[in-house]
Amino acid sequence: MVVLSQPALDHFLLLQPCKPTPLFTGIPVVDLTHPDAKTLIVNACKDYGFFKLVNHGVPFDLMANLEHETLKFFKKPQSDKDRAGPPDPFGYGSKRIGPNGDVGWLEYLLLNTNPDVISPRSLFIFKENPQNFRVAVEEYIRAVKNMCYVVLEMMAEGLGLGVAQRNVLSRLLEDEKSDSCFRLNHYPPCPEVQALNGRNLVGFGEHTDPQIISVLRSNSTSGLQICLADGTWVSVPPDQTSFFINVGDTLQVMTNGRFKSVKHRVLADTTKSRLSMIYFGGPPLSEKIAPLPSLMLKGEESLYKEFTWWEYKKAAYTSRLADNRLGPFEKPAAH
Repeated sequence: MVVLSQPALDHFLLLQPCKPTPLFTGIPVVDLTHPDAKTLIVNACKDYGFFKLVNHGVPFDLMANLEHETLKFFKKPQSDKDRAGPPDPFGYGSKRIGPNGDVGWLEYLLLNTNPDVISPRSLFIFKENPQNFRVAVEEYIRAVKNMCYVVLEMMAEGLGLGVAQRNVLSRLLEDEKSDSCFRLNHYPPCPEVQALNGRNLVGFGEHTDPQIISVLRSNSTSGLQICLADGTWVSVPPDQTSFFINVGDTLQVMTNGRFKSVKHRVLADTTKSRLSMIYFGGPPLSEKIAPLPSLMLKGEESLYKEFTWWEYKKAAYTSRLADNRLGPFEKPAAH
């Protein structure tokens, strides 16, 4: 085990001592089989930008198998893992998050989910690992994508867009040029944090997700926190059998601010490792992003300038994690 000194820990973000954050029991729970699931989804996206999805139809065996295969990769010698990095942006990364100085107590794999544009780094990762790792990844992604399409179609209906427009969101992820990706995050335990007088070590700093929607599944270790509308940070109780759905920046724009992109972060655990799997559903790079006309009320003004997903993605990934990424794309308030 690597023992870190206080100076070494100072390279990472440490939160100041504060009252322990209790597990938040108010997270909206949506049963995908509920007769009025579409309304529950819309209400959760308006109130929190976040909800837990149960009875989602994805077999637990797929989740458990991918977790097993992924942990085998992260348990490899560091020299073996480093051969799959540095990320380009796909591949293996450790501690550094993006190119702008953000760091976190984690290691990760970032993979492209479009089989037509699989990156050389992703192919290398699959080649260097047993075939069952690639099979586990592909089976899991296929199942989560299909579930995600259902959620987005229910969301569209819940927004009142009607059956004729129920695929207005899901089509962007189903498009063969969809710019979606898949991230596997591993947060090793950090026993040294116990000596920090109540301070917390940040595994992944506060941020919003740029894409349309994020689908998260993690093991039974806590650490995920979301920021409520009043600025309070709350801890999300872990549930390895369920999914957690995040509204992304792009969806906030497409709903003209009706849905809010949720700010979230992950704190490191002192004794247990955390593994999370996140599918980020993004539109094609050339897709123009603007509020959906069919959602706009008479006389309602767009809060955002129109942009392509490529323009926003480029801006988002050249910013710091905690930056207000949508800020430059907001229209000035009318006087």
